[in-house]
Amino acid sequence: MLATEPTAEPEQQPAAKPLLEDHAANEPMRHVPALAWMTDKLDGDLRHRLEKLCASIESHPSPEIEGELRALCRALDRLADVAKHIRNNGHGPSDALHKTRWSLNHALSCMRLVDAATFGRRGPFHHFERSKAETLYAHFLVVIDHVHRVTTAVRAVDPSIDEQLNEGVVRLSEPLHERPMA
Repeated sequence: MLATEPTAEPEQQPAAKPLLEDHAANEPMRHVPALAWMTDKLDGDLRHRLEKLCASIESHPSPEIEGELRALCRALDRLADVAKHIRNNGHGPSDALHKTRWSLNHALSCMRLVDAATFGRRGPFHHFERSKAETLYAHFLVVIDHVHRVTTAVRAVDPSIDEQLNEGVVRLSEPLHERPMA
């Protein structure tokens, strides 16, 4: 008998797993928040802030603020482009204030069309594509940064904007007494 000859019959090997990955079976990426959170943040907090900023801008127009609004609109349009499959977003209004509201609504409608089951999961390695979640989250952060830039620009012409933005943040369960305590 030779050393290379098998001494016993080979054991049955279990069936091999398929070598291809399934997108929905990949584990979620922990550094990307959930799509529902981003949509709620954009529709809730940022919309509320933008409405108050737009109301202040209508009463105090400025070319610097209009430039910041146009940059915000471009950021919202890029967010919408990343979120959707079709790259045709139509033509929005030309006025900066109306374009801001239109771009916000367009970005929200595109984000709501993203598949929540596969969002935030790494793409299968054999597709050779990056995950849409990382790019969408990056554009979302850029939108937040542009909203802060618009807020800074509005603050220069309307000093009471911070009071308007923070209105309703703290609610007293028991109103303060009219006469002093001490």
